[in-house]
Amino acid sequence: MGWGRGDALHDVARGGNPVPLDNEESVMIVHGARPSPFVRKVIVFAAEKGIAIEVQPAGFGRGADGYKNASPFGKIPALEDGDFLLCDSTAIITYMDALHPGEEMIPADPKARARTIWYEEFGDTVAQPVGAKIFFNRIVARAMGRPQDLAAADRAEAEELPRVLDYLEGVLPEGGWLVEDRFTLADLAAACPLINIGYCSDAVAGWPGVSAWLDRVKARPSVADAMAQEAPIIEVMRNK
Repeated sequence: MGWGRGDALHDVARGGNPVPLDNEESVMIVHGARPSPFVRKVIVFAAEKGIAIEVQPAGFGRGADGYKNASPFGKIPALEDGDFLLCDSTAIITYMDALHPGEEMIPADPKARARTIWYEEFGDTVAQPVGAKIFFNRIVARAMGRPQDLAAADRAEAEELPRVLDYLEGVLPEGGWLVEDRFTLADLAAACPLINIGYCSDAVAGWPGVSAWLDRVKARPSVADAMAQEAPIIEVMRNK
């Protein structure tokens, strides 16, 4: 989902510098709206892998030609790496990880790797649909001049979100990270929808384990930087 309609929103979204690399590799272009959980996931993943990226605003029918060619169905994020075009956050991070092999974000141990992929799926297909009902209806719809269904947001927070948070509260290890007692894609993907919910709800505070874990995720330099870059966009959306 992209949240970049309107010139003011797009002007703000253009801020930010590419993540630096130590060598002279070309910079990949990530097309999308920074506040999207899926776009944030790719931005942070790239930072953790040391991959240089440039974020260009796209979504809701807007974006550069590279975005339109990479994402014929309008999905964000989309990737432009020279003449290689790709869309979908999971596909993009799979590509990035293959280009720059390493265990920084996806463990090599078979069981840990499988659990990491499950938590990414959980974030994308279980937590995010709930978060989207809350964040979209309370913030995005208003910013885009679309009808808000605040009742749907309230129902999602009251009836659907507790199951998501109960699950996380129950599976979080004592070490505080979901897999291998360290920050991985599992934590990033599961946290991204909750970060968006936190922009318009304090519900997560009712689950102390999840709340403490989410604070640790947000304190990670790569995540903190991504959130700082998207903060002006969120501010514009809130004030629309």
